[in-house]
Amino acid sequence: MTGLVITKNSAIHGLGCFAGHAIPAGARVIEYVGEKIDKAESLRRCEAGNEYIFALDETHDLDGLVGHNIARFINHSCAPNCEAGPAGEKIWIIALRDIAPGEELTFNYGYDLIDYREHPCHCGSAGCAGYIVAAEYVEDIRNRSAYSAARQSD
Repeated sequence: MTGLVITKNSAIHGLGCFAGHAIPAGARVIEYVGEKIDKAESLRRCEAGNEYIFALDETHDLDGLVGHNIARFINHSCAPNCEAGPAGEKIWIIALRDIAPGEELTFNYGYDLIDYREHPCHCGSAGCAGYIVAAEYVEDIRNRSAYSAARQSD
């Protein structure tokens, strides 16, 4: 039997993670592992271009840029089939719905609106916001896009 998670080329971006077999809704799919670091070190690594950092709590983050963390290859989607859920000092990727074998695993990265234009989304979902932002910002992004389009047509 194949593994629960398989990495291979993704139509969304670079490498992606795919279901090796059927995954039921609510299942813990894979742990997002890495080095526990304080917020100051996290900021330094983010400013150096590290995109694999998750917030753990008010004082610590998890740097997932380690070789044994294949969960770092899970791509963003505006219509995700998984979510990242903290559990103490661990972060689990949890299935939001039943996932078919071979289906790409995705979750919403939850980015804020700061520099959102630097993070275009290529998920291809019907409701794609065009940028990697948290679900609560999608309507704001759509309003900004509609406003920009209206101004350009004037």
